[in-house]
Amino acid sequence: MNTSSTRHERPKVGVGVFVFHKDYPNCVLLGVRKNISGDGKYALPGGHLEFGEEWTDCGQREVLEETGLTLTNMKYCTAVNGIVRSENYHYVTLFVQGEVDTSVKSEPENLEPDKCQGWEWRRWDDFPPPDSLFCPLRVVRQQGYNPFLTSQSN
Repeated sequence: MNTSSTRHERPKVGVGVFVFHKDYPNCVLLGVRKNISGDGKYALPGGHLEFGEEWTDCGQREVLEETGLTLTNMKYCTAVNGIVRSENYHYVTLFVQGEVDTSVKSEPENLEPDKCQGWEWRRWDDFPPPDSLFCPLRVVRQQGYNPFLTSQSN
């Protein structure tokens, strides 16, 4: 019999998206989380990977649902294992990247105001401090990942 004290939870799988825009060089889209895990922390657009869904399709879907933006040139970047035991948080987060299709829409809207305070473009080299970042984003930066250096070599 499984009880809450003996049951072992499994990590969840999330997808975070580095959203690039031709008018905002070296910037990514960041929002501040609201009323959900990581409340008050900066995060990339993203969400849960659905059963049978490709990583890049998940990234496109989540960005469209959260911001109204359509992305092109999607590709996988990296992955992190984010664990915060005190919050019972354990996610494997797959990071993907894509470029805003400005022929469809150029600027983000906050389509989930119950979950996000709003969106802004932030330069990668002028980021909020680590303690203000949602776990997966904090971990990927601590690991030294830079989507702009990596994208130039892919």
